[in-house]
Amino acid sequence: MSDVLHQMTGATGSVLTLRGVNTDSGKTTLEAAFEGISQFRIDNSVLHDEIAECRVTKTKAELEVLRFAATVSAAAHRAVMRKIRPGMKEYQLEAIFQHHSYYHGGCRHQAYTNICGSGCNAAVLHYGHAGAPNARTVSDGEICLFDMGAEYYCYTSDITCSFPANGKFTEDQKAIYNAVLSASHAVMEAVKPGVSWVEMHRLSYRTMLAKLKEAGIVQGDLEDMMKVNLGAVFQPHGLGHLLGLDVHDVGGYLEDNPPRPQEAGFRSLRTARVLEENMVLTIEPGCYFIDHLLDQALANPAQAQFLVPEAIARFRGFGGIRIEDDIVVTADGMEDLAQGTIPRTVEEIEELMAEGQQADVFVPQLHAQEKLGQ
Repeated sequence: MSDVLHQMTGATGSVLTLRGVNTDSGKTTLEAAFEGISQFRIDNSVLHDEIAECRVTKTKAELEVLRFAATVSAAAHRAVMRKIRPGMKEYQLEAIFQHHSYYHGGCRHQAYTNICGSGCNAAVLHYGHAGAPNARTVSDGEICLFDMGAEYYCYTSDITCSFPANGKFTEDQKAIYNAVLSASHAVMEAVKPGVSWVEMHRLSYRTMLAKLKEAGIVQGDLEDMMKVNLGAVFQPHGLGHLLGLDVHDVGGYLEDNPPRPQEAGFRSLRTARVLEENMVLTIEPGCYFIDHLLDQALANPAQAQFLVPEAIARFRGFGGIRIEDDIVVTADGMEDLAQGTIPRTVEEIEELMAEGQQADVFVPQLHAQEKLGQ
């Protein structure tokens, strides 16, 4: 190694090594080391941000792989919608997704730990980890929030679908779903090069609050709601993130990029950058009814004045709804990497699930945990 590098660097003896902190995970890159490294002048201050910036925009070949991963995941989500039945375990639905993405798409790995939240679990943003392993029984009439994505040759996808377990939305479920879908559509229509991602997050809040007002869940002047950041009560996470070789890809807050905002909700944004052509991101607005956030808002006069107490009480325990799509920024807008293959309207979801209910689906009489208990 040292002989080859001496030939490459000549008299300068200068070598760049990769070291830096991932602003998403907080982890520091493991810096390269080799026998004879002390003979060189090492600079570890440059390469990390340069390599991260290279990953922010994607090549034509990379986009082909990302489209494939997204379309495989979309098909696997459709399989779950068709096969879900009340009484199944969350992990059985996860297994259907994993089987479909591997068997039909050749995606051996998942991009992240799958989130299969039903009922109140749908309000747990990163449910599905080892401490809460998709183990609940899905009940009739509950909302399911399934955030799952396949990985293909290290390139990731990240798609969330929300739907009722029995295939038919109630009026309350429909109101929340359409509020989130309206936010998603508003952002998709506004995305293009030169647009601030922070402003897209703000747009999602404004659009969702307007729909929640129509549904009688919040009240008052919309701009006044925005001034007290009411949107963060219902959506405490960021609008989306960069996507690529990591599901939360690098490059969100490099040294020359806009700094992280500090307001609630906004500070959870994984980037505050201005959008560029060939950036790949997720768009994932959500609306959740999380007790401690609702309690904080009701105890805060500035925010409480906009909440309709009876409606808030009715939605406690509802869980949440998120709609997440993978997109690439184009020269004049954006492209859905799944190519529109995910049912998104209430009508499309109910139609697909009704078709699935016509088919027989094997549901084990005893789940694994119950067998172990015998």
